[in-house]
Amino acid sequence: MTSARARRGFGRPSRSVARATLLVVLGIAGLAPFACTDIVSSSASVLSIVFDSLSAPSVVAGDTLRDTTGAVVHPVVHVFNFKGEEVAQAPVYFLSPDSGITVDSATGVVTADSLRSTPARIVATIGTLQAVQNVDVTLRPDSLRAVNALDSLQLSVFDTTLNVSPLLQVKLTHGIAPDDSAVKSWIVSFAIVAQSDPKLGELVNDGGFVSVVDTTDATGIAGRKIRVHPLFFRSTTVDSIVVNATAKYRGVQVTGSPVRLVLLLKPPGK
Repeated sequence: MTSARARRGFGRPSRSVARATLLVVLGIAGLAPFACTDIVSSSASVLSIVFDSLSAPSVVAGDTLRDTTGAVVHPVVHVFNFKGEEVAQAPVYFLSPDSGITVDSATGVVTADSLRSTPARIVATIGTLQAVQNVDVTLRPDSLRAVNALDSLQLSVFDTTLNVSPLLQVKLTHGIAPDDSAVKSWIVSFAIVAQSDPKLGELVNDGGFVSVVDTTDATGIAGRKIRVHPLFFRSTTVDSIVVNATAKYRGVQVTGSPVRLVLLLKPPGK
């Protein structure tokens, strides 16, 4: 009888033991969902980091990264939690693994100490997440001049693809000719300042999209085309569109700026 009761006891636990076991199981099973929810829903738990494009593509050697107004650029980084909400005052740190620039670890302010042939990396870090933006180091821009100050365009009423001008170009340089050097990766702005009808022409980039700014290439050249709408061309003779090109350093126009560029328009069939 004793061995039988023992076997029954081993095979079927008492109510108190069963109740205790159930509570432990429920307790363990209940911990995981609450723990995951706490982690996922925490407003401080970081899921992603976004590093905004810099407001200037290059920094002058010996100076701090600045925008076209001359203001020092403070890199902008957005940190988001698991709810997609932006985390305010997240502890983001900055660095650069490349020579040529130094980056303030707290503010991200960039200072250039020497020229380099390739862009330098600015790395924003929070925890194990990183985001990167690139910046060129260039020479101080001193002067701007026209590459082709005058050009012309024969309009067509049958093929609109022909109503786009050649590039109206300028060159940005450092130093004094003939010992001047090209200034790469610098913003040049363009503006139509005179035309017979406000809808006659518009500035476009090489892809045909409306654009009023360009960045100098490795040779210091920047330019924009003009797309002309013949519907608003009312002259029976030659007309023109005048463009100003402007480059600034520390918020002040460089020597020669603005540069006047003129596109002559010829009527269809003339």
